[in-house]
Amino acid sequence: MGRIKAVDPRLLSTIGCSLFFAYILSFLFEGQVLYSLFESSAVETSVYLLAAIAAHLLGLFSCGYFVKSRGAVRYVMIVSMGLCLLATTPFFFGPSALWMGGLVVSGYTSGCVVASFGSLLKTFTPKSERLKTCADILIYSNVIMIVVNVVAMNVSPSIGLILSLTCVMLGMLFIWILTTNSMTEEGDKAKRIQDQHSNINKPALLLALFVLIITINSGLMYQVINPAFEHLTGLVSWYWAVPYIIALIVMRNLPPKVKHSSALYVGMAMIMAAFISFMVLARNALDYIVVDTLMLGACGIFDLFWWSILGEMLDYTDNSVRLFGMGLAANVFGVLAGDVLGMRIVSLQLSYAEVTVIALTIVSMTVALLPTLNRHLVMLLKSHAYLVVYDTMSKPQQNAIIARSATLDPLTVREQEVLEVLLDGKSNRQIAEMLFISESTVKTHVRNIYSKYDVRSRAELISTVLKNQVGVPS
Repeated sequence: MGRIKAVDPRLLSTIGCSLFFAYILSFLFEGQVLYSLFESSAVETSVYLLAAIAAHLLGLFSCGYFVKSRGAVRYVMIVSMGLCLLATTPFFFGPSALWMGGLVVSGYTSGCVVASFGSLLKTFTPKSERLKTCADILIYSNVIMIVVNVVAMNVSPSIGLILSLTCVMLGMLFIWILTTNSMTEEGDKAKRIQDQHSNINKPALLLALFVLIITINSGLMYQVINPAFEHLTGLVSWYWAVPYIIALIVMRNLPPKVKHSSALYVGMAMIMAAFISFMVLARNALDYIVVDTLMLGACGIFDLFWWSILGEMLDYTDNSVRLFGMGLAANVFGVLAGDVLGMRIVSLQLSYAEVTVIALTIVSMTVALLPTLNRHLVMLLKSHAYLVVYDTMSKPQQNAIIARSATLDPLTVREQEVLEVLLDGKSNRQIAEMLFISESTVKTHVRNIYSKYDVRSRAELISTVLKNQVGVPS
């Protein structure tokens, strides 16, 4: 056991979370194990599925409010996994009220596990490697899910359920092996950036809105596209997630010079092509491969983009569980909304052409959001990186940087004073208190500074003043 505990905690957390996420994908989150159990018992699925997803959403959203320390994360994850294990056992028996209760309990507690992973990601993975860690977890969990799905759909749903719960038990083991000391170490970097009070709310909310809208198409996929190919049981059981995994591998290994945000346009084009193909093609195996490759490949691009951006933002908060959980809650809420919309479409018996129009409208909305989103997000992350370096400099070095920065018109003495405090990450109210002036006067000076630097936001100002002045690549 001592040798196991000596293993890199990043690897242990990656394996543990991959195993547990495989359980979520294969069973809880509209997984094929759950569908197979419903089918074999002739149970109506919609109410159960919506309850499980809604409970998962609530777990993601609320976990950060009661898990506030890194030391508590490991225990919350282990207890939550154990509750998932217990809540899922009723599915070995016939349908009963315990099925609904089990899905609600496991849905909520699994949401807590996923949200808590944000703390593990921040603690054990350097910022520059978080995209790879997220990709690894998504890849491994989907590979395991494929194995479980093949067994559940082609051999026995009960055996598939056993495999799924085995993943939970193994995941608990790997998380339990993580040492408490490594979980309670606190870095100063996040606190320093937190103290600088740079506002991440606006770009984070914009990004959440983007993800919510685009993942509505995922819900449509579950309710409209997948049922149209359910007669291809053998092919669907193993091929369904293959394009998703391939997209993750490609994104994971892109050269650093390639902007990952550019892949979003490729992903949206793939979704559009997927729904158009779904409308015009037949329902044979080759048609399924075309539609699924386009749809799931796009989902892989979007998921890794979202997870990796959340990973980068973890350094700018003192509650990584809340940030990560709320971020992924936007993703799940989009799927839930898509599920409800898809069920409504099925009940209205709309044509595939009408479904395609709805999907393309959703994609068009995200295309309109993307340029604004990308500008805000890039500016935010750059400004934080610059501030970290700026904060470590001496006062003369900081003054020299401000003096070298180019403006359209010279700053007044008071504006220079405001700028110096502003670059320390202080709010308008804090600046007013430090300089003994009113908050409205501060706002006037800030507007004048923005005008003289030809910028429109604090993040843009920080990037403009500090770019090429500090040792951070742009």
